[in-house]
Amino acid sequence: MDLNQTPSANRIHIAFFGMRNAGKSSLMNAVTGQNLAVVSDVKGTTTDPVLKSMELLPLGPVTIIDTAGLDDTGALGKLRTEKTMQILRKTDIAVLVVDSTCGISFFDEEILNLIIKQKIPYVIAYNKIDLQKSLKQQLQTDEHTIFVSASTGEGIHELKEKLAHFTKTKQEKFILKDIVAPKDVVVLVIPIDKAAPKGRLILPQQQVIRELLDIGATAVMTQDDNLLNTLNNLKEKPRLVITDSQAFAKVNKIVPEDIELTSFSILFSRYKGNLQRQVQAVKVLDTIKDHDKILIAEGCTHHRQCDDIGTVKLPNWIRNYTKANPDFTFTSGTEFPQDVSSYKLIIHCGGCMLNEREMQARLKIAQSQNIPMSNYGTIIAYVNGILQRTIQPLHFFDK
Repeated sequence: MDLNQTPSANRIHIAFFGMRNAGKSSLMNAVTGQNLAVVSDVKGTTTDPVLKSMELLPLGPVTIIDTAGLDDTGALGKLRTEKTMQILRKTDIAVLVVDSTCGISFFDEEILNLIIKQKIPYVIAYNKIDLQKSLKQQLQTDEHTIFVSASTGEGIHELKEKLAHFTKTKQEKFILKDIVAPKDVVVLVIPIDKAAPKGRLILPQQQVIRELLDIGATAVMTQDDNLLNTLNNLKEKPRLVITDSQAFAKVNKIVPEDIELTSFSILFSRYKGNLQRQVQAVKVLDTIKDHDKILIAEGCTHHRQCDDIGTVKLPNWIRNYTKANPDFTFTSGTEFPQDVSSYKLIIHCGGCMLNEREMQARLKIAQSQNIPMSNYGTIIAYVNGILQRTIQPLHFFDK
């Protein structure tokens, strides 16, 4: 896959934080060599987070994020600051931009403490050093500190090298490489319904196909209505069948017990989330009563169909299984609540549109408030009585 075609969720997310007029946007433009953000001498020019996916040498595919000033004021300023805090959840590397002529402020120290608490790799970039040369002698430098000037270009190359160092320490993760071997045959069951994007596959399907090709395995794609015919036409039984979770009940009846079965959603739960915790959380369904609150969260935003999985199918499956009438709340995109204490259960999509950092942050929010959080695929498998079968291929019981 070309670097510029790398999905945003798989890119390193580098966010620039700091006070208004610290030069965040100017520094971001200097690092990228592009005018990605509007800059001016007026405080608060950046009002909302600005995200740009690009290839940045020597780092590779990244998403650069410019944020509103931490000291933004008024009611709108409060909302903008909250948006900036949301960005922390998806930040892989943080760049705290400090105005060298002013020094570190209370707001800088506040967000730096949050960055350190969340164990986000970070750099403190003292900008406008051309106007405050003496600062280099006054401050003790370390691996996190660098002096730069967005206007003259001083220190920009060194800043990019520091950022590249952090990306090299990030461990590469795989979806299937520990499960599937070269020359294995894997059948992908991809129902095409009204909610499917016309003319293309959704991201989890694309990523699974690409990884199977990288492994040297063979991917055979079919719809659920043609699955039996596909299996009968194969000379050898496939190593694995991966299905859309919505088709679990139908596919489970077709696929023989000696062929392993899982879903795209469960694979992504393991890839970006915490499969063990999400499997344990499904047992809460056995205790659900009328008016218990359940949060169903999606990482993307899309037009809801009349039979939408998150807002229609999942609630119906849960009502049928529990014989209760719980109260459902739905969120999508970046709108995941910080306070989830009122919920009995959280059910999250596979998170294909979220980077691993944000998916882990959402899991931590739930865990810190002792709220069980599961996954679309594990919930659907559980209510169909096939959860153990669908997690067996992932060596879940070996852990």
